[in-house]
Amino acid sequence: MSITEPPAITGSLSPSRAGDFMTCPLLYRFRVIDRLPERPSAAAVRGTLVHAVLERLYDLPAAERTVAAAQAMLDPQWARLVEEAPEFGALFADDGEHQSWLGQARQMLERYFALEDPRRLEPAQREVYVESVLDGGLMLRGYIDRLDVAESGDVRVVDYKTGSAPGPDFEAKALFQMKFYALVLWRLHGTVPRLLQLMYLGNGEVLRYAPDEADLRATERKVRALWEAIERSLTTREWRARRSRLCDWCDHQAICPEWGGTPPPVPDRRPGDTVRGSRRAATDEL
Repeated sequence: MSITEPPAITGSLSPSRAGDFMTCPLLYRFRVIDRLPERPSAAAVRGTLVHAVLERLYDLPAAERTVAAAQAMLDPQWARLVEEAPEFGALFADDGEHQSWLGQARQMLERYFALEDPRRLEPAQREVYVESVLDGGLMLRGYIDRLDVAESGDVRVVDYKTGSAPGPDFEAKALFQMKFYALVLWRLHGTVPRLLQLMYLGNGEVLRYAPDEADLRATERKVRALWEAIERSLTTREWRARRSRLCDWCDHQAICPEWGGTPPPVPDRRPGDTVRGSRRAATDEL
């Protein structure tokens, strides 16, 4: 019996980096090719903290998964994050600002409990890394916050967002990340997830979508087209800047031509933004 060799990996893409390129190809370049450092934001770090609490909440026996128990995890999880990344401790001007920030995290956990009862759930997997290589060698990979599997075998993909739900004009962009994950799971296991669920803890809304094979094939075509565009930029060394409201949160305005800056020379480097083994900082609120 002959064994088919897996395709050679020609590149890798996560939903976050795909989103960067769709937002601004120059931002993708700065993050993936130049690997420029970025300052942690209070909003992003709060997202990381809330994700850490919700992941560990399900380590408790079902009956003990209460709002009080979740909120009691905030301080020890914050201490762990600061130990791992001491620069987080410099985010706040004083203790009052820090306590206000923690108070917002507590409110997000309260909103989570208003959306679902974790005492009635037993996730199949949490903070799970997934990857799949498409024909042609492009690896798709990323971290999924939670996978729920029903007795029927139906799979629900759940993602926590610590921002507010987008308006109708931006729902498609929000769902792209979830369809990306669904595509990876489909390619891995041959089954289309039954439901994609985005839980917005900033305002307590839930966005749900039931994909089908046509959706995921369309997502794969979009991902392949994105990678072809990235490959063209790698060849031409041209990375176009695209101004948007997200520029207000960008650390790179000083070297962006849209803001009168000049980017440094393009490094001789291909994408290598592997995330396996460590959770990226959450950017849900950007």
